[in-house]
Amino acid sequence: MEIVYNVDEYIDDLMALYKNEWWTNKRSKEEVIKMLQNSTFVFGIVENNELIAFSRVLSDKVYKAFIFDVIVRSDCRNRGLAKILMENILNHEELKNVKTFELYCKEEMIGFYEKFGFKKVEDLVLLKR
Repeated sequence: MEIVYNVDEYIDDLMALYKNEWWTNKRSKEEVIKMLQNSTFVFGIVENNELIAFSRVLSDKVYKAFIFDVIVRSDCRNRGLAKILMENILNHEELKNVKTFELYCKEEMIGFYEKFGFKKVEDLVLLKR
């Protein structure tokens, strides 16, 4: 198992990960390539030359870092891979001193992210366009 910070050579594996998740299954390969080029940081876990877990971060590297797309391949879940991704993100040399990390998650994932110090914000409203 290896942590990688560039997944360009694993784009087909990433597309397969995205096709299996409700929030990413409509993404085109062209859009994903552009997304990767414009993400501040990319984190992947590779095993047997296949991308089995992925996440990315957008950040100003001082005040805010937003974590997106924490995904583990379905047959590789319950092995602590999402934990490894989160630890690598939060301890990354250029991110570890960022004042605020944010992310979106479903209600059932709150407990997982609370282990890393995340808390549900009750007094804010999410606005989308």
